[in-house]
Amino acid sequence: MSSLINRFKQHNYYVKEIIGLLFVLFGIYFLKQQREELIKVKETTVQSDPLWVLIGIIGVLLYILLQALMYVHSFKTVGKTLSIRLATQLFLKRNLLSVFLPGGGVTSLAFFTKEIERTGISKTKINFASYIYGVIGIISVVLFAFPVILYISFTNQRYGGEWETLLALCLLLFLIGYISYDIYVEGSFYRWLLPRFPALEAVVLELKNGHFSKQQLGLTLLYSILIELVGIIHLLLAMKALHLQYDVSAAILGYVIATLFLCISPFLRGLGAVEVSLVVVLNRFDFSTTESLSITFLYRLFEFWLPLLLGVFSFVFQKGNLILRIFPSVLLFTLGIVNIASVLTPAIASRVKTLHRFIPNDTIHFSNYMVLLIGLLLLICSAFLIKGLRNAWLIALLLSSLSFIGHLTKAIDYEEASLALFTIVTLSVTYKQYYIKGDKKLQTFSITTSLIVICAVLIYGTIGFYLLKANHFHENFSILDSFVNTLACLILVDTTYLNPHTEFARLFVYSINLFGALAILMLFYSFIQPYIFKTKRNEEELIRAHAVITNYGKSAVDHFKLANDKLFFFPADIDSMIAYKIANSFAVVLHEPVCFDSPLVKEQTIYAFERFCQQNSLKAIYYRVDEDNLEFYRSIKKKALPIGQEAIVDLSRFNLEGKSNKSLRNALNNIEKKGFITKIYTPPIKDGLLQKLKSVSDEWLIMLNREEMVFSQGAFNETELKQHTIITLENTDEKVVSFLNIIPDYMPGETTYDLIRKTADAPSGNMDCILIKLIEYAQQQGFKSLNMGLAPFSGIDSPTDIPQRTIKFAYEKLQQFKHYKGLREFKDKYNPTWHTKYLIYSNDYDLLHIPLALNKVMKA
Repeated sequence: MSSLINRFKQHNYYVKEIIGLLFVLFGIYFLKQQREELIKVKETTVQSDPLWVLIGIIGVLLYILLQALMYVHSFKTVGKTLSIRLATQLFLKRNLLSVFLPGGGVTSLAFFTKEIERTGISKTKINFASYIYGVIGIISVVLFAFPVILYISFTNQRYGGEWETLLALCLLLFLIGYISYDIYVEGSFYRWLLPRFPALEAVVLELKNGHFSKQQLGLTLLYSILIELVGIIHLLLAMKALHLQYDVSAAILGYVIATLFLCISPFLRGLGAVEVSLVVVLNRFDFSTTESLSITFLYRLFEFWLPLLLGVFSFVFQKGNLILRIFPSVLLFTLGIVNIASVLTPAIASRVKTLHRFIPNDTIHFSNYMVLLIGLLLLICSAFLIKGLRNAWLIALLLSSLSFIGHLTKAIDYEEASLALFTIVTLSVTYKQYYIKGDKKLQTFSITTSLIVICAVLIYGTIGFYLLKANHFHENFSILDSFVNTLACLILVDTTYLNPHTEFARLFVYSINLFGALAILMLFYSFIQPYIFKTKRNEEELIRAHAVITNYGKSAVDHFKLANDKLFFFPADIDSMIAYKIANSFAVVLHEPVCFDSPLVKEQTIYAFERFCQQNSLKAIYYRVDEDNLEFYRSIKKKALPIGQEAIVDLSRFNLEGKSNKSLRNALNNIEKKGFITKIYTPPIKDGLLQKLKSVSDEWLIMLNREEMVFSQGAFNETELKQHTIITLENTDEKVVSFLNIIPDYMPGETTYDLIRKTADAPSGNMDCILIKLIEYAQQQGFKSLNMGLAPFSGIDSPTDIPQRTIKFAYEKLQQFKHYKGLREFKDKYNPTWHTKYLIYSNDYDLLHIPLALNKVMKA
């Protein structure tokens, strides 16, 4: 039965696509037949009244607002509150997606629920509210369509298929209503569905226990009716904009018929079908084919294309979007190429001739060379813009503005000027993501050096032109002429008028050009060179950090926050601290703030640190954040990526009995038979033992072909190890073959370890042996749990996005990640509770650079 249903669904899916495609082909055929009319349509549309077009665009904004309000009240109907901002985004995104989905707007209702779920609204309520939104939309169409079709019938103006379409919609509404009621009262259809969809029971239970407002349902219908009215108004505005006599009857009838065809066209949102049906209706009201096509195109601009374009922007221009982060740099690079190509290709003669009436020839020549130079600078600037440099953004904005002026003043190249204007708008919209400062010391040095070079070249050139004169240039230059010539060579404008007739003169001009280019590039680079954050902690900060951790520490990694590689941040007037390390313009925070156990204090500390990072051109990322705190980070527009799971063993329940621990018992027995014993050494540790441990550690590093890793773990440090409890496994000759060190754990009732290392000839099960000894020791000391640390990249069972899918694939499939899987399996033997840890970051683009930054901070 299920296979039959699946086959029917698949068949239905393709039928919808085919019908939609036929509508599009029919529309293309219709427009091809009207080829001559389309030429007239273009002329008519160009001559449309800008004021009425502007009013139509305002109507588009009203249309989107009403759609958002319809969503808001759909959610209020089920007792949930949705912000107008989220509702607007939801509509724009679903509207865009509905163009490409079979079933259009209905099927799109299943998408984009994640952001709403983060506000605390369950997926069941989201789907139910979306269901109400979709059904009310169909009801409002039927309410409008029914009287209109009656009018058509009584006036004998049948267009074909109106009653059939309306009856199909009414039947659809009846079926939706019947099925909805049957499921709600748990009727026969519900009982048939339940064995096939067991999750339906929980959905119905949540709906019954929830709130349902008939008043809000009525308001949803009201907004839906207002949306239909806006559609009719858009048709009337299209008529007015085209200087035509508006006809209310034509607008109402045309809108209803076009909307009915939109409803039955299940693919590409009625593209083709709406256009053809609307033109046919308007022709019946004495509009010519040209006028009907013009009205239709303008109407579809208001109702279809502009909301579609805004939907694209809702995807692209959202915070943290990877495309938004890269797009301005790509656009800037493209503008640079266009600038260069525009100068190198011939200008349109008629435009240049027109330009000569208003601008001197020298100015036109200057504009050409300026655009060429700006093109080169744009190519360089695009590489620095992608790094998020504030000065690169400022220079990009200046160069784009100069490009806009240059293209208009060199040959009225409005096409290239339009690209420059679009670049200016894009840069203006995205200005917030460029906040990394320039290096002021380097800027001061470079500006001073460049000015010295420029002054020296001006003196050198002025004297040179004055002395060379007619012997090399066929002209006697005055001091002022010599200065102007030098300045022209310096800024790389056209200097062919100099006409050097000796090789020496040509080399002299080239030398000034070269010095000028070097001075400009030096100035340019000084402004886009990123700021390098440099700082060192002092003893006073270390003492303060130690006091904060002693008072408020509650994490197994708090011990590593005091390590020599960390910097400390202390917010003003708050007794808290953040430990971090800097790499590649990132401030990598270990875990979270250490502070009084209060969400408010933690949030204030993070806010202060975020401001500190922005002031110092750093991007904050948080490594090993607890799952319980994700909601706050998401509220400040951060993103979270699971990086592994931490294993916590319940010591009160752990023992070696039972079938599941047979492998551990066998490992201990085998090691004891071979004569190995475990020992516990309490601090202070003697130097002789430290030498033995050093030997084991060095052999372990060589065996694994790796270097010491720090940041969230420790390296072999004799000074620190001297103060730690050490557990060893030794042979009869007291040779240490494996060891671990117990480190301070600031979580109450918990203990943990850091280094766990062995020699190449250590017996199988040696690490299990010292861990069992640690567990026994911890139980004797009264500890409640053992933190076994992180199993990286594990625990992603249901990835939700591309980064998570990538990590899951690497963890499960790639050979390089095999040892992480082995580490997870090793810790799993102790039956721990797993807690997911996260990396918190700002946007997807940062993920391209974060691995390098993490690799850098973890190196000893």
